[in-house]
Amino acid sequence: VQVVESGGGLVQPGGSLRLSCAGSGLTFSRYDMNWYRQAPGKERELVATIGSASGDTNYADSVKGRFTISRDNAKSTVYLQMNSLKPEDTAVYYCNARFLRLNYWGQGTQVTVSS
Repeated sequence: VQVVESGGGLVQPGGSLRLSCAGSGLTFSRYDMNWYRQAPGKERELVATIGSASGDTNYADSVKGRFTISRDNAKSTVYLQMNSLKPEDTAVYYCNARFLRLNYWGQGTQVTVSS
């Protein structure tokens, strides 16, 4: 089983990025998918979730109205569209796939918001 993130990079404040996370070796549609992030010296925090069946979404207060999580089960991929980025969004972003007791993590992708 693998979950692999892509799409990170350096962006100016106010800019946008779209992260992708591709799953393989798992029945992707069964998994709740989550994006976490971890900034230097801080704990990992949950940013956004999307349910497997309902597709219900939830967001951390700090990103509501700016980030959008979505999924394409046919492509086994989850996305995180990030708009109006702020320097405090700088972190390593991790994809997480969860189903019952199964829990898989990607290696992370760096997002840096700086002028």
